[in-house]
Amino acid sequence: MTQAQLAFGFDHRPAMGREDLLVTPANADAVAWLDRWPDWPGPLLVIVGPAACGKSHLASVWRERTQATPFAAADLDALPSGSGWASEAAVVVEDVDRAPPGLGLFHLFRRLAEAGGWLLLTARTGPADWGVTLPDLRSRLLAATSVAVRAPDDRLLHALLGKLFHDRQLVVGDEVLSYLLPRMERSFGAAAAIVARLDAAALGEGRAVTVGLARRVLAEVQAALGA
Repeated sequence: MTQAQLAFGFDHRPAMGREDLLVTPANADAVAWLDRWPDWPGPLLVIVGPAACGKSHLASVWRERTQATPFAAADLDALPSGSGWASEAAVVVEDVDRAPPGLGLFHLFRRLAEAGGWLLLTARTGPADWGVTLPDLRSRLLAATSVAVRAPDDRLLHALLGKLFHDRQLVVGDEVLSYLLPRMERSFGAAAAIVARLDAAALGEGRAVTVGLARRVLAEVQAALGA
């Protein structure tokens, strides 16, 4: 056994319930739209925001409330075009912008609209930037309600760091959060990367998460993000 402990890569399960959702001005509009369901102006809502901003958590909360069925965006084009392929009343599709949506999404949208169902999409960019070439699908997407998860404020970043540490069962003092907040990149992705690196470093070195460790890991993460 070396001096550094072996850091086994056990998966951690983030808390994704409604009671775990952090609501601040950055995501309050999206939360309000989800809470407003089923009183939406149409069958489709699009949540737009950068990577690791909490879109999956918002989608999970809505899924739990509506018993929605999740579909992978990559699998949509394999769905049959007929009206009898499914009986779902609500569907969630995440990361729709990873590839230009096509007939699969069009058939899904039409099927749900005809059945009085609901569709929640998440993406990093708005529908106008998805490269949709089907005119009917593009017009429906552009007419749909889109709501943005905005850049995190200090309150949200502080709460997010605390939640990410808690998800990994790490006890971290407020002095560590106070050190990280004014020095880290103002993004959800940076928060996730910092917490993951601190978790691995603390486990590998058999030590607590301290300001000293945070200083070193923050420099490593900033160098990696800069590269």
